[in-house]
Amino acid sequence: MIRMAILGAGAIANKMASTITKMEQVEAYAIAARELARAEAFAKQYGFTKAYGSYEEMLADEAVDLVYVAVPHSHHYKMAKMCLEAGKHVLCEKAFTVNAEQARELFQLAESKKLLLTEAIWTRYMPSRKIIDDVIKSGAIGEVTSLTANLGYELSAVKRIWDPKLAGGALLDVGVYLINFARMVFGERVKSVTSSAVFQGGVDKSEDIVMVFDQDKMAVMHCNVAAVLNRRGCIFGTRGYMEIININNPEEIRVYDEEYREAVSYPIPEQITGYEYEVEACVRAIENGDLECPEMPHAETIRVLEIMDGIRKDWGYEIAVTE
Repeated sequence: MIRMAILGAGAIANKMASTITKMEQVEAYAIAARELARAEAFAKQYGFTKAYGSYEEMLADEAVDLVYVAVPHSHHYKMAKMCLEAGKHVLCEKAFTVNAEQARELFQLAESKKLLLTEAIWTRYMPSRKIIDDVIKSGAIGEVTSLTANLGYELSAVKRIWDPKLAGGALLDVGVYLINFARMVFGERVKSVTSSAVFQGGVDKSEDIVMVFDQDKMAVMHCNVAAVLNRRGCIFGTRGYMEIININNPEEIRVYDEEYREAVSYPIPEQITGYEYEVEACVRAIENGDLECPEMPHAETIRVLEIMDGIRKDWGYEIAVTE
């Protein structure tokens, strides 16, 4: 049994806790927060065995096998590095780090210590990914030529989104899903990336991203942290198209023919929260002695970060880096 710990006790940590407490493959073992009282309340709510009032204290616990890093992504590099140096396997929330340089350093460290390190971008691990791939491979919509997608929420009350010191903004928080979505559909060979952004309070509030892939396949995408978007993804082919209801956690996949008639609808398998798939992947990797998960290889995490680094460079936007 893999004993799992959560570093950070915010909203996303609560979602992971509500997931792993319903899983048989892992034990919800420890929670660490910056205040002991908060950690103890969290542990009591979810039935964790241990509660720690500091991250260092939790990482000194030899019983911890796998740590889920759930702090703001501005601090992912520092916290993941601490976990690795303490000899722990790591599942780190997205965006994995704030830039590709940090990611490369962490992966080198993990490999030197023979530890699993992977990015918790849940859409990469979900069974819906295979459904989408299978529809494309079947030829049901013909040759795929383009896609559109959007993702956005009204997040004015979420302070970290609007704080430049916490690497806030739309790109690292929601745009990362769009880039991953496009690459899952069209592959790794990107010919060009262009974008435009609107800023508010020192962070990017919304942006359009256009990616052109090999064979001139085009992805046109929009993200926003100041509006409620419909989160739809559409993949277009020569004989029809496919619609993904909520690209961030697919709820249904609909296939239409060339006459715009719905041909088939694929329901998504029942899930706990959707986070269980990334945890299951970590368990498999640890049990197999693997240092990365095939669902999200190290090289792919780095490449997505390189694309986002390039987008910000084109904007002339310097992001805050926490060492």
